[in-house]
Amino acid sequence: MNLLWDAEFGAEERYRYAVGDVRVLGSAPLVYRHLEDDPDSELVVIGPLVDLDQACALVESVRADRPEIGFILLRPRLDVSTLGQALRSGFREVIAADDNTALADAVRRSRELTAKMVGHTKGPSHQVGRIVTVFSAKGGVGKTTLSTNIATHLSETGSRTLLVDYDLAFGDVGISLQLFPTSSVYDAVAMAGHLDQQGLGSLVTHHEPSGLDVVCAPADPGHADRVPATVATEILKVAATSYEYIIVDTPPSFSEHVLAAVDVSSLLVLVATLDIPAVKNLKIALDTLDAIGSPRDARIVVLNRADAKVGLTADDVVQALGTPIAVSVPSSSTVPASINRGVPIVQDKPKEPVSAAIRTLADVHIRGRFGAPVEQTQRRGLFGRRSG
Repeated sequence: MNLLWDAEFGAEERYRYAVGDVRVLGSAPLVYRHLEDDPDSELVVIGPLVDLDQACALVESVRADRPEIGFILLRPRLDVSTLGQALRSGFREVIAADDNTALADAVRRSRELTAKMVGHTKGPSHQVGRIVTVFSAKGGVGKTTLSTNIATHLSETGSRTLLVDYDLAFGDVGISLQLFPTSSVYDAVAMAGHLDQQGLGSLVTHHEPSGLDVVCAPADPGHADRVPATVATEILKVAATSYEYIIVDTPPSFSEHVLAAVDVSSLLVLVATLDIPAVKNLKIALDTLDAIGSPRDARIVVLNRADAKVGLTADDVVQALGTPIAVSVPSSSTVPASINRGVPIVQDKPKEPVSAAIRTLADVHIRGRFGAPVEQTQRRGLFGRRSG
């Protein structure tokens, strides 16, 4: 499938002669997601009015994992500066937008080059894992608790799972699991641009009771600003070559690291509680995601502490957000106790309703969404042994 990134009306017809049948997409996240989901995509043509920096950023984020994909840039006029920036970023050719003959020739050359490369690039390094980002626009809604428990349950089902803490200044994933990491996200900075699976392994702390791997936030909050968003993206993309699921815990704001995770995520889990600030902030977050082109069908809303008697109901939340609630997680006094002991509630109290709701979230809305045979998957025993 050929892709055309162009928001102009009639773009598909305008370039059909040169490119053939194309799927028109309106933003970088939509293009990235399509490339992630379709291993057979071979060509992306980027329209003349797309911002050059955004176009180059997309190519740079894709070319390391998918060098067989050809990128062609259309511009209203050609100049040396544009040509240089585009070719350095990885575009195969830059063509004048009104020259369909030159575009057709460029498409043909790109396809020929892809055909020569395709047998050498689609190996073990191709992304296979699913990245799931857990986000809330307000603190204190239980986001980290959900992240750690989702990841723990996924790991206990036998799925190779990585939990990444992108709340780089104040992340609590490590302490929530009673981990004592010797490395963190910050240590990836020294490997920027050439991080591989071995390098990723050096960042990981293992959670023995569940089999879960974790990349913790830096111990020093001052290191948060020293981690570029490109490193955040690189960690997730490398992780997706060796893990089935990557769960990303995030701070309660659209930081550049959060946006980097959103761009490469297969699913966003958005968390709310029954209080007006949380609902208001989540509504703003949904509007922001719409504005940056995040697909609505790649998000679910989870209502935490859904049975709290505070004057709001789940129906009120649905009406305010204009989107359904996928899972309602009840309140439980055992949750803070499990957090204080550093034991995920799905392990500590597996029969509690809150644990059942989290398992439903992980099994139905994550594993089931991506085709896992939920009813047949083996689970680990209490100490990490798999049991039927």
